[in-house]
Amino acid sequence: MITCTATRLSFMRNRDFLSNSSCVRARLWYKEAARKVRSRFESLTSHGSPLMQNSDQPLEELPVALERDGFLRTLLRELSGSLEQVVGLEEASGFISIVGQRMGEQINDQYLTALEVDRLNREQVADVLVDLKQRIQGDFYIIEQDDEKIVLGNRACPFAEKVRDRPSLCMMTSNVFGVIAAENLGYSKVVIEEAIARGDAGCRVVVHLKPTEQAKAVDGREYYQG
Repeated sequence: MITCTATRLSFMRNRDFLSNSSCVRARLWYKEAARKVRSRFESLTSHGSPLMQNSDQPLEELPVALERDGFLRTLLRELSGSLEQVVGLEEASGFISIVGQRMGEQINDQYLTALEVDRLNREQVADVLVDLKQRIQGDFYIIEQDDEKIVLGNRACPFAEKVRDRPSLCMMTSNVFGVIAAENLGYSKVVIEEAIARGDAGCRVVVHLKPTEQAKAVDGREYYQG
Protein backbone atom coordinates (compact mmCIF):
# COMPACT_ATOMS: atom_id res chain seq x y z
CA MET A 1 0.00 0.00 0.00
CA ILE A 2 1.32 3.43 -0.96
CA THR A 3 1.31 6.34 1.43
CA CYS A 4 0.98 9.62 -0.43
CA THR A 5 1.50 12.53 1.96
CA ALA A 6 -0.17 15.10 -0.25
CA THR A 7 -3.11 12.82 -1.03
CA ARG A 8 -3.65 11.98 2.63
CA LEU A 9 -3.70 15.65 3.63
CA SER A 10 -6.05 16.45 0.79
CA PHE A 11 -8.35 13.61 1.80
CA MET A 12 -8.54 14.96 5.34
CA ARG A 13 -9.58 18.30 3.95
CA ASN A 14 -12.08 16.70 1.60
CA ARG A 15 -13.90 15.01 4.48
CA ASP A 16 -15.40 18.42 5.19
CA PHE A 17 -16.85 18.66 1.68
CA LEU A 18 -20.32 18.01 3.08
CA SER A 19 -19.98 20.73 5.69
CA ASN A 20 -22.55 23.51 5.73
CA SER A 21 -20.47 25.96 3.72
CA SER A 22 -19.64 23.39 1.06
CA CYS A 23 -23.26 22.27 0.83
CA VAL A 24 -24.35 25.85 0.34
CA ARG A 25 -21.82 26.32 -2.48
CA ALA A 26 -22.90 23.03 -4.04
CA ARG A 27 -26.61 23.92 -3.88
CA LEU A 28 -26.00 27.35 -5.40
CA TRP A 29 -23.92 25.84 -8.19
CA TYR A 30 -26.56 23.17 -8.85
CA LYS A 31 -29.38 25.74 -9.03
CA GLU A 32 -27.41 27.87 -11.48
CA ALA A 33 -26.52 24.82 -13.60
CA ALA A 34 -30.16 23.71 -13.64
CA ARG A 35 -31.26 27.19 -14.69
CA LYS A 36 -28.82 27.16 -17.60
CA VAL A 37 -29.97 23.71 -18.70
CA ARG A 38 -33.63 24.77 -18.62
CA SER A 39 -32.83 27.93 -20.54
CA ARG A 40 -30.89 26.02 -23.17
CA PHE A 41 -33.64 23.43 -23.56
CA GLU A 42 -36.31 26.12 -23.93
CA SER A 43 -34.28 27.85 -26.63
CA LEU A 44 -33.85 24.59 -28.53
CA THR A 45 -37.52 23.70 -28.37
CA SER A 46 -38.74 27.15 -29.43
CA HIS A 47 -40.22 27.90 -32.86
CA GLY A 48 -38.24 26.51 -35.74
CA SER A 49 -35.87 24.52 -33.54
CA PRO A 50 -34.21 21.49 -35.18
CA LEU A 51 -35.44 19.39 -32.23
CA MET A 52 -39.02 20.07 -33.31
CA GLN A 53 -38.39 19.05 -36.92
CA ASN A 54 -39.10 15.60 -38.26
CA SER A 55 -36.52 13.47 -40.05
CA ASP A 56 -37.03 10.61 -42.46
CA GLN A 57 -33.86 8.90 -41.22
CA PRO A 58 -34.11 6.10 -38.65
CA LEU A 59 -33.18 7.36 -35.21
CA GLU A 60 -30.08 5.14 -34.97
CA GLU A 61 -28.74 6.64 -38.23
CA LEU A 62 -28.95 10.28 -37.16
CA PRO A 63 -25.57 12.04 -36.83
CA VAL A 64 -25.47 12.11 -33.03
CA ALA A 65 -21.89 12.21 -31.77
CA LEU A 66 -22.38 9.76 -28.92
CA GLU A 67 -20.42 6.59 -28.18
CA ARG A 68 -19.01 4.96 -25.06
CA ASP A 69 -15.47 6.35 -25.13
CA GLY A 70 -16.56 9.90 -25.87
CA PHE A 71 -19.34 9.67 -23.31
CA LEU A 72 -16.99 8.55 -20.53
CA ARG A 73 -14.39 11.22 -21.37
CA THR A 74 -17.10 13.88 -21.37
CA LEU A 75 -18.41 12.53 -18.07
CA LEU A 76 -14.96 12.86 -16.47
CA ARG A 77 -14.50 16.33 -17.93
CA GLU A 78 -17.83 17.55 -16.55
CA LEU A 79 -17.28 15.84 -13.20
CA SER A 80 -13.82 17.36 -12.74
CA GLY A 81 -15.07 20.74 -13.95
CA SER A 82 -17.95 20.67 -11.48
CA LEU A 83 -15.59 19.79 -8.63
CA GLU A 84 -13.20 22.59 -9.61
CA GLN A 85 -16.06 25.10 -9.62
CA VAL A 86 -17.64 23.97 -6.37
CA VAL A 87 -14.62 23.23 -4.14
CA GLY A 88 -11.71 24.74 -6.09
CA LEU A 89 -8.82 23.27 -8.06
CA GLU A 90 -6.81 22.09 -5.05
CA GLU A 91 -9.70 20.22 -3.46
CA ALA A 92 -10.82 18.76 -6.79
CA SER A 93 -7.29 17.51 -7.37
CA GLY A 94 -7.42 15.88 -3.95
CA PHE A 95 -10.54 13.90 -4.83
CA ILE A 96 -9.10 12.74 -8.15
CA SER A 97 -5.81 11.87 -6.44
CA ILE A 98 -7.59 9.31 -4.28
CA VAL A 99 -9.05 7.64 -7.37
CA GLY A 100 -5.69 7.79 -9.16
CA GLN A 101 -3.91 6.18 -6.22
CA ARG A 102 -6.29 3.23 -6.20
CA MET A 103 -6.01 2.82 -9.95
CA GLY A 104 -2.22 2.95 -9.69
CA GLU A 105 -2.24 0.09 -7.19
CA GLN A 106 -4.49 -2.02 -9.42
CA ILE A 107 -2.46 -1.34 -12.57
CA ASN A 108 0.78 -2.13 -10.76
CA ASP A 109 -0.60 -5.48 -9.62
CA GLN A 110 -1.66 -6.30 -13.17
CA TYR A 111 1.84 -5.70 -14.55
CA LEU A 112 3.52 -7.65 -11.76
CA THR A 113 1.23 -10.58 -12.46
CA ALA A 114 1.72 -10.39 -16.24
CA LEU A 115 5.51 -10.16 -15.93
CA GLU A 116 5.58 -12.82 -13.18
CA VAL A 117 7.82 -10.76 -10.91
CA ASP A 118 7.53 -9.50 -7.37
CA ARG A 119 8.97 -6.07 -8.12
CA LEU A 120 9.94 -3.99 -11.13
CA ASN A 121 13.39 -2.51 -11.59
CA ARG A 122 13.89 1.05 -12.73
CA GLU A 123 14.03 0.24 -16.46
CA GLN A 124 10.87 -1.85 -16.16
CA VAL A 125 9.10 0.93 -14.27
CA ALA A 126 9.91 3.38 -17.07
CA ASP A 127 8.71 0.92 -19.71
CA VAL A 128 5.50 0.24 -17.80
CA LEU A 129 4.70 3.95 -17.47
CA VAL A 130 4.96 4.34 -21.24
CA ASP A 131 3.12 1.11 -22.01
CA LEU A 132 0.13 1.78 -19.77
CA LYS A 133 -0.40 5.18 -21.37
CA GLN A 134 -0.18 3.74 -24.86
CA ARG A 135 -2.82 1.17 -23.99
CA ILE A 136 -5.27 3.98 -23.18
CA GLN A 137 -4.33 6.02 -26.27
CA GLY A 138 -1.80 8.33 -24.71
CA ASP A 139 1.52 9.01 -26.44
CA PHE A 140 4.10 9.09 -23.66
CA TYR A 141 7.78 8.49 -24.34
CA ILE A 142 10.99 8.49 -22.31
CA ILE A 143 13.15 11.58 -22.66
CA GLU A 144 15.83 10.45 -20.23
CA GLN A 145 16.29 8.26 -17.19
CA ASP A 146 18.89 7.44 -14.59
CA ASP A 147 18.93 6.15 -11.02
CA GLU A 148 17.59 9.46 -9.71
CA LYS A 149 14.74 10.25 -12.08
CA ILE A 150 12.68 9.30 -15.11
CA VAL A 151 11.69 12.14 -17.45
CA LEU A 152 8.78 11.54 -19.80
CA GLY A 153 7.18 13.54 -22.59
CA ASN A 154 3.71 13.19 -24.05
CA ARG A 155 2.11 14.20 -27.33
CA ALA A 156 -1.47 13.00 -26.76
CA CYS A 157 -3.62 12.75 -23.65
CA PRO A 158 -5.89 9.72 -23.13
CA PHE A 159 -8.68 12.20 -22.36
CA ALA A 160 -8.04 13.83 -25.77
CA GLU A 161 -9.55 17.32 -26.11
CA LYS A 162 -11.64 16.81 -22.95
CA VAL A 163 -8.59 17.43 -20.76
CA ARG A 164 -8.10 21.05 -21.81
CA ASP A 165 -8.74 23.47 -18.93
CA ARG A 166 -9.14 20.53 -16.55
CA PRO A 167 -5.77 20.43 -14.72
CA SER A 168 -7.23 18.38 -11.88
CA LEU A 169 -7.34 15.40 -14.27
CA CYS A 170 -3.53 15.48 -14.32
CA MET A 171 -3.70 13.95 -10.85
CA MET A 172 -4.58 10.68 -12.52
CA THR A 173 -1.17 10.66 -14.21
CA SER A 174 0.63 11.89 -11.11
CA ASN A 175 -0.84 9.26 -8.81
CA VAL A 176 -0.66 6.32 -11.20
CA PHE A 177 2.99 7.10 -12.02
CA GLY A 178 3.84 7.89 -8.41
CA VAL A 179 2.26 4.75 -6.98
CA ILE A 180 3.91 2.41 -9.49
CA ALA A 181 7.34 3.98 -9.05
CA ALA A 182 7.18 4.06 -5.25
CA GLU A 183 5.69 0.60 -4.90
CA ASN A 184 8.59 -0.90 -6.81
CA LEU A 185 11.49 1.45 -6.04
CA GLY A 186 10.60 2.69 -2.56
CA TYR A 187 10.07 6.39 -3.22
CA SER A 188 8.91 8.80 -5.89
CA LYS A 189 8.04 12.45 -6.36
CA VAL A 190 6.06 13.38 -9.45
CA VAL A 191 6.39 16.83 -10.96
CA ILE A 192 4.23 17.81 -13.92
CA GLU A 193 6.29 20.53 -15.54
CA GLU A 194 4.12 20.93 -18.64
CA ALA A 195 0.58 19.74 -19.32
CA ILE A 196 -1.83 19.74 -22.23
CA ALA A 197 -4.54 20.43 -19.65
CA ARG A 198 -2.87 23.77 -18.88
CA GLY A 199 -2.58 24.75 -22.53
CA ASP A 200 0.91 23.42 -23.29
CA ALA A 201 1.57 21.69 -26.60
CA GLY A 202 2.52 18.51 -24.76
CA CYS A 203 3.25 17.14 -21.32
CA ARG A 204 6.56 16.84 -19.50
CA VAL A 205 6.53 14.71 -16.37
CA VAL A 206 9.50 14.14 -14.07
CA VAL A 207 9.37 11.15 -11.72
CA HIS A 208 12.06 11.62 -9.09
CA LEU A 209 13.17 8.29 -7.62
CA LYS A 210 15.26 9.63 -4.76
CA PRO A 211 14.77 12.61 -2.40
CA THR A 212 17.73 14.49 -3.85
CA GLU A 213 18.29 18.21 -3.43
CA GLN A 214 16.93 18.71 -6.92
CA ALA A 215 13.77 16.82 -6.04
CA LYS A 216 13.31 18.75 -2.81
CA ALA A 217 13.60 22.06 -4.64
CA VAL A 218 10.54 21.54 -6.86
CA ASP A 219 6.83 21.34 -6.14
CA GLY A 220 5.30 17.92 -6.63
CA ARG A 221 3.61 15.01 -4.94
CA GLU A 222 5.63 12.49 -2.96
CA TYR A 223 4.85 8.80 -2.68
CA TYR A 224 6.29 6.18 -0.35
CA GLN A 225 6.24 2.43 -0.40
CA GLY A 226 3.86 1.08 2.24
